[in-house]
Amino acid sequence: MADTGGWSTIESDEGLFTSLIETLGVQNVQFEELISLDADTIRSLGSVYGVIFLFKWTREAAGARAEAPIDGAYDETATENNVFFAAQTIQNACGTQAILSVILNHDNPPNPLPPITLGNELASFKDFTTGFPPELRGEALSNSEAIRTAHNAFARASPFADETARPQDEEGGDVYHFIAYTPVNGTLYELDGLQPHPISHGACDPGSFPEKVIEVLQKRIARYPPGETHFNLMAVVEDPRPRAREIGDAETLEREERKRAAWQWENTLRRWNFVGFIGEMVKGVAGAKEKEGKFDEWVQAAKAETKKKIESRRG
Repeated sequence: MADTGGWSTIESDEGLFTSLIETLGVQNVQFEELISLDADTIRSLGSVYGVIFLFKWTREAAGARAEAPIDGAYDETATENNVFFAAQTIQNACGTQAILSVILNHDNPPNPLPPITLGNELASFKDFTTGFPPELRGEALSNSEAIRTAHNAFARASPFADETARPQDEEGGDVYHFIAYTPVNGTLYELDGLQPHPISHGACDPGSFPEKVIEVLQKRIARYPPGETHFNLMAVVEDPRPRAREIGDAETLEREERKRAAWQWENTLRRWNFVGFIGEMVKGVAGAKEKEGKFDEWVQAAKAETKKKIESRRG
């Protein structure tokens, strides 16, 4: 997919996020979608570095740029204490920004979490931006060609619209936003690039993280009307394959390798726009039927088959 200089929207998908960070050089980390909002599910995933939360953004529910957040408290000294936090300065980068908010805060975590190997690109970026205020760090991220190229490589191809040009406040259109929750320096932080500072939700270590983050998320979801379901939650975890190889767990290794193969196939499909191919194929088939003098017969047969399927479903 051609890189035109902007940031494209990306889906909230475990395979996409995993491939994105591996493209940037991160090792032994993957993402797992959480289909239930409970601490036991998070704990069952082993070493968990944080979670990525996708939600429908509204000013009331987000508490954006308020004097104080709806839940928790701004920690204005967090970045001075080596918490990586970047302000969001451009559209569509919030997914990758939330991912990096977890990854870049765990290259040297406390026990029992194993450190994340960042790779040369992200290690250099973190070193370069050390000491930057959040706004300047956000500008550095948005201007990173390597990070932007990796991000855009996983945008879904579309011949119909340039999603980088969609305004955030477009009338009639829902806006979705990614944020991160992660334990750093003994504190549970909410890292949202649209907020002026990291938000502290109190004392938290890796062991208490599952219970603490579920409590915070439940409060956040409760701000929305009953029946609202537009949420997605992804855990950032240690890749289980190295450990499975070490202890000879063939079942886990086989399951994870199948998962990786499926992710690779899905990501390959994302990179391609099949509309032109399908159009040419339909034109070719229609042309062949027309030459045979069977075009109208073919169309009527297709209509009859479609009607039959609809009636079957209704029945």
